Amino acid sequence: MILIGQYDSPFVRRTAVALHLYGMAYEHRPWSVFGDQDKVAAVNPLTRVPVLLLDSGEALIESAAILDYLDELAGPAQAMMPRDGVVRRHALHICALACGLAEKAVALVYERVLHQQTSEMWVGRLQAQIGGALDALETRRAAIATPYWFGGQIGHADIAVTCAWRFASEAHPALFAAAKWPALAAHAATCETLPAFAAVVQRFIPPN
Repeated sequence: MILIGQYDSPFVRRTAVALHLYGMAYEHRPWSVFGDQDKVAAVNPLTRVPVLLLDSGEALIESAAILDYLDELAGPAQAMMPRDGVVRRHALHICALACGLAEKAVALVYERVLHQQTSEMWVGRLQAQIGGALDALETRRAAIATPYWFGGQIGHADIAVTCAWRFASEAHPALFAAAKWPALAAHAATCETLPAFAAVVQRFIPPN
């Protein structure tokens, strides 16, 4: 398998962390959607990452779809997403909040970097959405006493939250005060100590 995309993307990173946790070997091609646009577009017409190229030549796109495939490969006993029921719905809900947070954080980067004149209304909306997602995740994590979100074993919800937290805090440090979301900060710090996270780190440096 070949994973395409840079690790400073929270979506590429969550995929890579899962691959490491599952012990699945892969080749990494750190292509940028800007610097390597043509190469990315050749495997994903949306020119988005991550892309996972299978040995068969099939290209899987979007992190959620890729992780669903990896869960299938891992099998139900090892999969990091519950198979069904209320626990699965709750895990998907946390993943959706985390991925939405990451998407809004990326959109805020683009708004500030790609537009000569930013829309203060749009910036304010993005900031409110980021803050709302963080508040919701903080409330939910603070109510849980287990090491990870759904018990003693790490899952996709933990990975998604940690990758989103790191990206958003690096991309928008002025918006972040760890003391405001202590449960999330502690959760992310715990996950970041794991070898699977340490193996796929690329600091996001906000463009000037």
